[in-house]
Amino acid sequence: QVQLVESGEGLVQAGGSLRLSCAASGSFFRPASMGWYRQAPGKQRELVASMSSGGSTDYADSVKGRFTISRDNAKDTVYLQMNSLKPEDTAVYFCNAQILVHHYWGQGTQVTVSS
Repeated sequence: QVQLVESGEGLVQAGGSLRLSCAASGSFFRPASMGWYRQAPGKQRELVASMSSGGSTDYADSVKGRFTISRDNAKDTVYLQMNSLKPEDTAVYFCNAQILVHHYWGQGTQVTVSS
């Protein structure tokens, strides 16, 4: 059974940084894509950043230049380095992995940015 285990949640002041990690396990296949979504209270879940196994990346416009996604294929782990955090980045962040035709989700990790 595929599992995604996230870490790195926290409370930080505006302008600060956090790093999220997500490790996938339980699959014989390497995830084709791994990434991060977020959901703020009362809002829909949205893509933050994703990375293919080949290194192609996709970022939400709101985080470009501030967040960096990286991936260790050998460990099936994806990272999200978040710099210059803003209060509007406050949300539950979910790790996502696409393996074959299936999408898997982590349990979510809370990121809170105080003003």
